[in-house]
Amino acid sequence: MHDLVAITALGGAAPRVDTVGSVTCSEVPDVALASVTARLGHEAATQDEVARLIGTVTPTVQRFAGDPVTAFWSGPDQWMIEAPFSTHEDLAAYVKTAVGIVASVTEQTDAWARFDLQGDGINAVLELLCQLDLRQFQSGHVARGAVHHIGCFILCRSADHVSLYGPRSSAGSLHHAVLAAMRSAH
Repeated sequence: MHDLVAITALGGAAPRVDTVGSVTCSEVPDVALASVTARLGHEAATQDEVARLIGTVTPTVQRFAGDPVTAFWSGPDQWMIEAPFSTHEDLAAYVKTAVGIVASVTEQTDAWARFDLQGDGINAVLELLCQLDLRQFQSGHVARGAVHHIGCFILCRSADHVSLYGPRSSAGSLHHAVLAAMRSAH
Protein backbone atom coordinates (compact mmCIF):
# COMPACT_ATOMS: atom_id res chain seq x y z
CA MET A 1 0.00 0.00 0.00
CA HIS A 2 1.33 3.43 -0.95
CA ASP A 3 1.24 6.34 1.46
CA LEU A 4 0.84 9.20 -1.00
CA VAL A 5 0.89 12.78 0.23
CA ALA A 6 -0.62 15.62 -1.79
CA ILE A 7 1.75 18.51 -2.49
CA THR A 8 1.21 21.91 -4.05
CA ALA A 9 2.60 22.95 -7.43
CA LEU A 10 5.62 24.43 -5.63
CA GLY A 11 6.21 21.13 -3.81
CA GLY A 12 4.98 22.12 -0.38
CA ALA A 13 2.56 20.46 2.02
CA ALA A 14 0.80 23.83 2.39
CA PRO A 15 0.32 26.67 -0.11
CA ARG A 16 3.13 29.21 -0.23
CA VAL A 17 2.35 32.83 0.69
CA ASP A 18 4.87 35.64 0.14
CA THR A 19 4.43 39.33 0.97
CA VAL A 20 6.66 42.13 -0.28
CA GLY A 21 5.57 45.64 0.62
CA SER A 22 1.85 45.95 0.02
CA VAL A 23 1.56 42.96 -2.37
CA THR A 24 0.93 39.35 -1.37
CA CYS A 25 1.41 36.39 -3.70
CA SER A 26 -0.52 33.29 -2.63
CA GLU A 27 -0.35 29.84 -4.16
CA VAL A 28 -3.96 28.63 -4.64
CA PRO A 29 -4.07 24.83 -5.01
CA ASP A 30 -7.72 24.21 -4.09
CA VAL A 31 -9.21 24.91 -7.53
CA ALA A 32 -10.70 22.43 -10.00
CA LEU A 33 -10.42 23.22 -13.73
CA ALA A 34 -11.90 21.82 -16.92
CA SER A 35 -11.77 23.12 -20.48
CA VAL A 36 -14.80 23.28 -22.78
CA THR A 37 -14.58 23.57 -26.56
CA ALA A 38 -17.67 23.83 -28.73
CA ARG A 39 -17.99 21.21 -31.41
CA LEU A 40 -18.45 22.39 -35.00
CA GLY A 41 -22.02 23.52 -35.53
CA HIS A 42 -22.82 23.53 -31.81
CA GLU A 43 -21.32 26.89 -30.83
CA ALA A 44 -24.62 28.50 -29.73
CA ALA A 45 -25.74 25.37 -27.86
CA THR A 46 -22.40 25.25 -26.04
CA GLN A 47 -22.77 28.87 -24.98
CA ASP A 48 -26.26 28.09 -23.65
CA GLU A 49 -24.99 25.09 -21.66
CA VAL A 50 -22.03 27.01 -20.22
CA ALA A 51 -24.42 29.80 -19.19
CA ARG A 52 -26.64 27.28 -17.39
CA LEU A 53 -23.59 25.76 -15.72
CA ILE A 54 -22.29 29.06 -14.32
CA GLY A 55 -25.69 30.66 -13.69
CA THR A 56 -25.13 33.74 -15.83
CA VAL A 57 -24.37 34.79 -19.42
CA THR A 58 -21.43 32.96 -21.00
CA PRO A 59 -18.41 35.27 -20.97
CA THR A 60 -17.30 36.79 -24.25
CA VAL A 61 -13.77 37.52 -25.44
CA GLN A 62 -11.42 38.46 -22.59
CA ARG A 63 -14.10 38.13 -19.90
CA PHE A 64 -15.02 35.76 -17.07
CA ALA A 65 -18.23 35.29 -15.10
CA GLY A 66 -19.98 33.07 -12.54
CA ASP A 67 -19.72 32.22 -8.88
CA PRO A 68 -18.85 29.73 -7.40
CA VAL A 69 -18.53 27.95 -10.76
CA THR A 70 -16.74 30.38 -13.07
CA ALA A 71 -16.08 30.31 -16.80
CA PHE A 72 -13.35 32.33 -18.44
CA TRP A 73 -12.79 32.82 -22.14
CA SER A 74 -9.72 30.98 -23.39
CA GLY A 75 -10.17 31.19 -27.18
CA PRO A 76 -12.84 31.23 -29.88
CA ASP A 77 -15.72 29.04 -28.63
CA GLN A 78 -13.51 27.83 -25.76
CA TRP A 79 -13.76 28.39 -22.01
CA MET A 80 -11.98 27.23 -18.91
CA ILE A 81 -14.35 26.28 -16.09
CA GLU A 82 -13.12 26.96 -12.56
CA ALA A 83 -14.71 25.79 -9.28
CA PRO A 84 -13.71 25.11 -5.69
CA PHE A 85 -11.98 21.71 -5.51
CA SER A 86 -13.72 20.88 -2.23
CA THR A 87 -17.14 20.86 -3.93
CA HIS A 88 -16.14 19.97 -7.51
CA GLU A 89 -13.32 17.45 -7.28
CA ASP A 90 -14.61 15.74 -10.43
CA LEU A 91 -15.34 18.98 -12.30
CA ALA A 92 -14.66 17.57 -15.78
CA ALA A 93 -17.31 14.86 -15.36
CA TYR A 94 -19.75 17.42 -13.96
CA VAL A 95 -19.15 19.74 -16.93
CA LYS A 96 -19.36 16.88 -19.45
CA THR A 97 -22.76 15.90 -18.05
CA ALA A 98 -23.90 19.54 -18.31
CA VAL A 99 -22.78 20.15 -21.92
CA GLY A 100 -23.55 16.69 -23.29
CA ILE A 101 -22.56 16.10 -26.89
CA VAL A 102 -22.34 19.74 -27.97
CA ALA A 103 -18.81 20.29 -26.61
CA SER A 104 -15.57 18.52 -25.81
CA VAL A 105 -14.41 18.64 -22.18
CA THR A 106 -10.97 17.90 -20.78
CA GLU A 107 -9.72 17.73 -17.20
CA GLN A 108 -7.27 20.57 -16.47
CA THR A 109 -6.96 20.63 -12.66
CA ASP A 110 -3.43 19.28 -12.38
CA ALA A 111 -2.19 20.99 -15.54
CA TRP A 112 -2.25 24.53 -14.13
CA ALA A 113 -0.92 26.37 -11.09
CA ARG A 114 -2.72 29.45 -9.75
CA PHE A 115 -1.10 32.36 -7.97
CA ASP A 116 -3.17 35.23 -6.58
CA LEU A 117 -1.69 38.70 -6.28
CA GLN A 118 -3.41 40.97 -3.80
CA GLY A 119 -2.70 44.46 -2.53
CA ASP A 120 -2.55 48.09 -3.52
CA GLY A 121 0.64 47.72 -5.56
CA ILE A 122 -0.34 44.94 -7.96
CA ASN A 123 -0.37 47.20 -11.04
CA ALA A 124 3.32 48.03 -10.54
CA VAL A 125 4.05 44.29 -10.32
CA LEU A 126 1.95 43.47 -13.40
CA GLU A 127 3.73 46.20 -15.40
CA LEU A 128 6.99 44.34 -14.81
CA LEU A 129 5.54 40.89 -15.53
CA CYS A 130 3.47 41.25 -18.69
CA GLN A 131 2.16 43.54 -21.39
CA LEU A 132 -1.33 44.52 -20.26
CA ASP A 133 -3.18 47.75 -20.81
CA LEU A 134 -3.89 48.21 -17.12
CA ARG A 135 -6.26 51.11 -17.83
CA GLN A 136 -8.55 48.64 -19.62
CA PHE A 137 -7.87 45.64 -17.38
CA GLN A 138 -10.67 45.83 -14.84
CA SER A 139 -12.72 43.46 -12.70
CA GLY A 140 -14.16 40.66 -14.85
CA HIS A 141 -11.45 40.85 -17.51
CA VAL A 142 -9.16 37.99 -18.49
CA ALA A 143 -6.07 38.13 -20.68
CA ARG A 144 -4.02 35.41 -22.24
CA GLY A 145 -0.38 36.33 -22.54
CA ALA A 146 3.19 35.70 -21.54
CA VAL A 147 4.52 36.21 -18.04
CA HIS A 148 8.30 35.80 -18.07
CA HIS A 149 8.03 33.80 -21.35
CA ILE A 150 5.40 31.49 -19.81
CA GLY A 151 1.95 31.29 -21.42
CA CYS A 152 -0.57 32.33 -18.76
CA PHE A 153 -4.14 33.38 -18.14
CA ILE A 154 -4.47 36.56 -16.07
CA LEU A 155 -7.83 37.24 -14.38
CA CYS A 156 -8.67 40.60 -12.81
CA ARG A 157 -10.94 39.72 -9.89
CA SER A 158 -10.93 43.30 -8.50
CA ALA A 159 -8.74 46.41 -8.50
CA ASP A 160 -6.47 44.81 -5.91
CA HIS A 161 -6.81 41.09 -6.72
CA VAL A 162 -5.45 39.31 -9.81
CA SER A 163 -5.11 35.57 -10.46
CA LEU A 164 -2.34 34.15 -12.64
CA TYR A 165 -2.75 30.66 -14.14
CA GLY A 166 0.42 29.16 -15.55
CA PRO A 167 1.42 25.62 -16.51
CA ARG A 168 2.04 23.53 -13.40
CA SER A 169 5.32 22.35 -14.94
CA SER A 170 6.48 26.00 -14.88
CA ALA A 171 5.12 26.87 -11.42
CA GLY A 172 8.58 27.39 -9.90
CA SER A 173 9.71 29.69 -12.70
CA LEU A 174 6.44 31.64 -12.65
CA HIS A 175 6.62 32.05 -8.87
CA HIS A 176 10.24 33.21 -9.10
CA ALA A 177 9.31 35.81 -11.75
CA VAL A 178 6.40 37.09 -9.65
CA LEU A 179 8.59 37.44 -6.54
CA ALA A 180 11.32 39.21 -8.53
CA ALA A 181 8.74 41.66 -9.90
CA MET A 182 7.31 42.21 -6.42
CA ARG A 183 10.78 43.02 -5.06
CA SER A 184 11.56 45.33 -8.00
CA ALA A 185 8.24 47.17 -7.70
CA HIS A 186 8.64 47.65 -3.95
